Amino acid sequence: MMPNNIEGRGLTDREMLQLCLQLEKGRCQSLSQTLLESSHQELREIYHQCFDNASDNQYKLYGVMSEKGWYKMSQASAEQIAEVQELMKNNLHPDDAY
Repeated sequence: MMPNNIEGRGLTDREMLQLCLQLEKGRCQSLSQTLLESSHQELREIYHQCFDNASDNQYKLYGVMSEKGWYKMSQASAEQIAEVQELMKNNLHPDDAY
């Protein structure tokens, strides 16, 4: 275990995981943007593999932090879920205007 940042001795485990999580989220955003703008099939496959790897890393880091109680998320209510579902349905099929 790392020290608890007492007397400036370094980052805590939580701080290190938070930094790693932020880095992986940034990699995912960058890779997804690049992937979406790539037209060369082999290059797209490489970026896709890199994205999958970064996404898996991000999810594992989130899992560790969540288990330790360092990343808290609240559960969505049934009402909130229904609200988002309705919003998505309306945005994906806006009354067949086209």
